[in-house]
Amino acid sequence: MFAWLVQAGYLAGNPLSLSRQRARRAKPRITRYLSPELWLEVKTWIHAMPKETDREREHYARVRWLFTLLYLGGLRITEVGENTMGRFFRRRDANGEDRWWLEVLGKGGKERLVPATSEMMAELSAYRRERGLPALPSQDEDTPLVLPIGQSLKPLTRAALHRIVKQVFSGAADALRDRGETHAPRADQLQQASAHWMRHSEGSHMADQQVDLRLVRDNLGHASLTTTSQYLHDDDDRRHRETDEKHRIDW
Repeated sequence: MFAWLVQAGYLAGNPLSLSRQRARRAKPRITRYLSPELWLEVKTWIHAMPKETDREREHYARVRWLFTLLYLGGLRITEVGENTMGRFFRRRDANGEDRWWLEVLGKGGKERLVPATSEMMAELSAYRRERGLPALPSQDEDTPLVLPIGQSLKPLTRAALHRIVKQVFSGAADALRDRGETHAPRADQLQQASAHWMRHSEGSHMADQQVDLRLVRDNLGHASLTTTSQYLHDDDDRRHRETDEKHRIDW
C-alpha cells in the first residue's frame, strides 16, 4: 500500500523500506578463492605439464588458455562454453590506441565487456596457432573459446570444461602433498577448488592490487549496465588500462 502511495505521489517515501534496510545482513567475505601463493602453485603445475607429443602440447595449450580466460576474464564456466572467439573485437580509444575487448553473453542473457588485455590476446594467439588457426579471430567467427583435442570445432560441454579444471587442481594438490605433510592443508584447499574459485580469485586479486572496485564490478558483471554507461567510453578506456597494467597472469 505504501509503495502504491509513493507511486501515486501522495507520499515522498516508503517508511516500511527503512525497516527492511535495517533487517539486511552484511554478506560474508568471499572465502572460496586462491591466495596468490596457491595460484602460483597452480600456474607452476600447468607450466610443468608434459609436452612431448602433439596431443600433450595441444592439451597444455588448451589448459593454459582456459585458465587465462577464467582468471584474466573472470568468465563463468558456462560462459566459456557458450561464447565464441568472434566476440573479440577491437576499438580505438581516446588516445588513438586500438584496444581489444571480449563481449560476453553471460548469466541471465546479460552482456558485458571484458577487457582483453595484451596478455590475454597473446595467449589467444598462441592457442589459435597451436590449433592451426590465424593468430587473431575474425569478426563473428563461430569458433568456440575452448576446443576439444583433435580436429573437432564443436564447443566443449560445461561438464567437460569443469573436468579439465578439476584435473588441474587435483594435480597441483598432489604435487603439494608430495612435498611433505606441512603442505597438506593447502593441498586440501586446492583439492576443493572449482572453476568459480578462479572468478573469485580474479576479483580478490584485483582488489588487492587496489584496482577501483567499480571496475572490478564491471569486469565481473556483478551489476547490469545501464543505458547511460554505453556512452562512458572514457571510463571503459580507464578500466581497460588499469586492468592491463595491474591485473596480470605472468605465466
